Amino acid sequence: MTEIPPAAWPPPAPIRTARLVLRPSEARDRAAFVDLFCSPEVGTYIGGARPRAELERAVPEVPGNRPGFFVAELDGAAIGVVTLDRRAPERTGHLRPEGGEAEIGYLFLPHAWGRGYAAEACAAALDWHAEVLPGEPVVLCTQSANAASMRVAEKLGFAELERFEEYGAEQWFGVRTPPAPAG
Repeated sequence: MTEIPPAAWPPPAPIRTARLVLRPSEARDRAAFVDLFCSPEVGTYIGGARPRAELERAVPEVPGNRPGFFVAELDGAAIGVVTLDRRAPERTGHLRPEGGEAEIGYLFLPHAWGRGYAAEACAAALDWHAEVLPGEPVVLCTQSANAASMRVAEKLGFAELERFEEYGAEQWFGVRTPPAPAG
């Protein structure tokens, strides 16, 4: 299990796509972060919305301030987040017995849904990950009932490995294996 090398985070410049900028979190993102986690729509497949007052107390000044946490920005405003973390060994679903695989996750504000931003941002984050950790597969887990996330997984080239019950719902678990590094 290889961690993101310290020299690779943060990226030397924000990652730019056709419409978005992916960058590390900043203090100006706090309000959008609170909005994400208190949104009933966003909470549908992640265990529900959290109370705004609780989030206002608990969210740090710079939310998600860690390697692999990207803010997706559109026209200067945060519209979502993309994360590349290690899948906890105690969770169900792994490529290797010891766990710890790179796992991509994402959340976007409802006003940004249905426009392809999640797939665009995740593709850019996956490209960055492939440069930093060449050849390392990435896993994705989503509720199988989440049709939009299932479409994103397909667009990104994830292949289903298994389905299992977790958090009271059927989960879809897939992997995206990048091409082997050249050389």
